[in-house]
Amino acid sequence: MQKIRPGYLEFPAFIALYLLFDWATYVDPLYGLNITPWNPDPALGLVFWLRYGWQAALPWCVALIGGELLVRGLPAGWALTLISSLWLTCGYGLLGTMLRRQFGDGGVFDSRDRLFRWVLIVVVGVLLNDLGYIALLWAGGLIPLGQWSEAVLRFGIGDVVGILVSMPLFWMLSSSSGRQRLFATVWRAETLGYLGLTIGVLFLVFGSIATSEFKHFYFLFLPVIWAAFRQGLYGTALMVFTLQAAIGALVKWNHAVDIAVHELQMLDAVLALVGFSIGIAVDELRKASNELKRTLRLAAAGEMAAALAHELNQPLTALGAYGKACELLLERGEGGAVLKGAIQRMIAESGRAADVVRRLRDFFRTGAIKLELLQMDQVVATVSQQFSGTMREHGVVLTVLPGPALAVQADRLQLELVLRNLLANAMEAVQEQPAGQRHVTLSVNQIAGQRRSRHGSMQLTVEDSGKGISAAQAMRLFEPFVSSKASGLGLGLVLSRAMMEAHGGTLWAEVAQHGIFRLALPLARADEQETGPAVQAPAQSAQIDDRRSGEQVNTQVNNAT
Repeated sequence: MQKIRPGYLEFPAFIALYLLFDWATYVDPLYGLNITPWNPDPALGLVFWLRYGWQAALPWCVALIGGELLVRGLPAGWALTLISSLWLTCGYGLLGTMLRRQFGDGGVFDSRDRLFRWVLIVVVGVLLNDLGYIALLWAGGLIPLGQWSEAVLRFGIGDVVGILVSMPLFWMLSSSSGRQRLFATVWRAETLGYLGLTIGVLFLVFGSIATSEFKHFYFLFLPVIWAAFRQGLYGTALMVFTLQAAIGALVKWNHAVDIAVHELQMLDAVLALVGFSIGIAVDELRKASNELKRTLRLAAAGEMAAALAHELNQPLTALGAYGKACELLLERGEGGAVLKGAIQRMIAESGRAADVVRRLRDFFRTGAIKLELLQMDQVVATVSQQFSGTMREHGVVLTVLPGPALAVQADRLQLELVLRNLLANAMEAVQEQPAGQRHVTLSVNQIAGQRRSRHGSMQLTVEDSGKGISAAQAMRLFEPFVSSKASGLGLGLVLSRAMMEAHGGTLWAEVAQHGIFRLALPLARADEQETGPAVQAPAQSAQIDDRRSGEQVNTQVNNAT
């Protein structure tokens, strides 16, 4: 971890804040010493050490001596106070150094693995520091020999609980990015809700703090779990610190010195660790979900690149033909209707290309789709014609069965992409079969009205002569990153199903001895079909028309010459 140069006011501010925490949590001390059931000030010192390294040693030692003088009235005398403060400074410093080496510049609480390592380092480091400090106090005659174990227990619990409960929040507040994220996470109306619930639960659990036996302490899990599940680690850190501070305030201002405060603090420490574990798990889940969304978008970009190249190839080819025709016309000094017609067609084709790019951009940004009235037989003919040459080269027989004329409202680009994906998977599946047994069949039929469409649905089926899908494969077939291909990402079917579900349809595979994939989409309503002719899916026909238009322009140019 790179050392940070402290500002002029940071050391005095640290000392003042340290003394404030020392005074506020000086509750139920043992023999008037710095042995209390909750010490959050070492957590503040460790965060300071993580930022500044050994530069934090002097202000921390000053803060320790200041606490003995101003808060406790110097019960150990000057000599023992100086020695014990130096011991604590070195002990805490070694603990802070170990944390710096373990976590470096990364977050201390970014994962459950880091959390458990942090807990282990803190517990072991505090225990060693605890034994040395209590030994010094015992050697100075401030602790009777019979109270040795109780002093070790009290001091160890106080430091462990204070660090475990308080350090996550102090760490978040120590950097501008942490403060911004904490503010963005907890600055919500529901934060007031679980803080209010905390007050109510504290009243329910304790009632009168002096007589409470903490029989209903488990109710305190409710606001902590709420904060953890809704706001992750940042909400949990605020919740458990607030809870700990409220308990400490109740004990301090009610002078409840007869209750087992250290047992209460241990319960709160366990509560904090449970909350932190849940909060980090929630953060990890959200992070994984966001990374998956980004990966799916990148995969969608790769899947749609083929569609983009196909769709742009036609208008670009036509633009080239019209451009050459215009060039010939201008060389011959021709003008009039022929040149004007070629220019108008160029404008139309450029608009078509721009529309394709715009629609794909909108889909990547927002998932928007552009519904068109499409005839399925035209869509099937277009996509199957694109695969016919490739399948012949691989010895695959592609059969398109005749079916009824069915119209759907769908995004042509996305529907063609899904169908191309299914045919590509089928073609790859039959490659394992010997020559002469490689068959792919594509059919379209109508099925009865379902819940999603009272007007009936169109069902498209792609069957292949491959080895088929087992029950175990079918359960995970549409999960991300599950693929039988050596070079596949396992996202093609995931994206295809997502696109069909966005249309109100679905996509599934059937368990069989050969490959069967089915796609269902709601049929267009009768009133939608009456509004105008169905939009053709003219991938190939448009290309033929464009060639003919270009040839017609060239013919007219030649005739004009």
